[in-house]
Amino acid sequence: MLPALNVPLARVVLDRDGEARSRPGLLDDLRAERATRVLAVHDGRVLVDGTEAGDATLRLVGLAALTSAGLPADAPLVYLGRTLGVPAPSPVVAVAVTDEIAATLDAAAEHWVGLRAAAPILADAEVGLLAQAVAITNWRAMTRHCPRCGAVLDAQQGGWVLVCPVDGTQVFPRTDPAVIVLVTDADDRVLLGSNAMWQNNRYSLLAGFVEPGESLEHAVIRELKEETGLDVADPIYRGSQPWPFPASIMLGFRASLASHESVDAIRPDGMEILSLRWFTRDQIRSAADGVVLPGASSIARALLEEWLGEPIVDGDVRW
Repeated sequence: MLPALNVPLARVVLDRDGEARSRPGLLDDLRAERATRVLAVHDGRVLVDGTEAGDATLRLVGLAALTSAGLPADAPLVYLGRTLGVPAPSPVVAVAVTDEIAATLDAAAEHWVGLRAAAPILADAEVGLLAQAVAITNWRAMTRHCPRCGAVLDAQQGGWVLVCPVDGTQVFPRTDPAVIVLVTDADDRVLLGSNAMWQNNRYSLLAGFVEPGESLEHAVIRELKEETGLDVADPIYRGSQPWPFPASIMLGFRASLASHESVDAIRPDGMEILSLRWFTRDQIRSAADGVVLPGASSIARALLEEWLGEPIVDGDVRW
């Protein structure tokens, strides 16, 4: 059996405190509790102090500071849970803030850091908070009206359930599953592709969304066939990663090129994937031909490093 895959954003140290969500008046109680800390989210970014691993920390603020910055008293908070800190756990809520409030909290743009940049330098507990906060505020920003009648939805369950005031329809946070696959051939080379939306020479594992009524394993086989023209076999699940851009969860697999396939039969679909290449371990180590590999915060990097057997050293150009 393969050991557990060490995946960024998935190493969570947080009590989500799900039981408390159903408590009447929870958010009012949290507003009144001095210990409550707030993770302000601005356009998918949060305040981070420090720039290096072991030194960087999330900047959680008190509600008083946000109120002074102009946050309305009825701003839509979402309860994230309780930290597992010493001497006592602290409740943490997330709130999306406007440009004006963000500038009042901290006008330095470099202090507002996105998930991709923050994940490699923050501790596991803070990365978990960050991924959760970005995901739930994305959902709240995109989900305001009842899908049946268009009425403005009311927040319940600590902000995790939205309810129609007209017919009681409940709307829950959306998560879109996607598979991402490390494919190897008989010589144990890895197949990487370059997406049409990326800059030249950026290569990563092949990925795609799971369709309704489809198993994860079949999604692996279908996506590889669609994007590369190849049949693959023996999909093996390795781990998962929340990827709130805006609402995905990445499900990592390894698979092998089917025995009847030729390595030369790769055929990019020409729409999503413009280039496909087989790489040896030495080519990955040397970032052959200026190839830019997946960033350190991604499950693609974790899967590649597991296959490689060692960490990947970033070159001058990063994802």
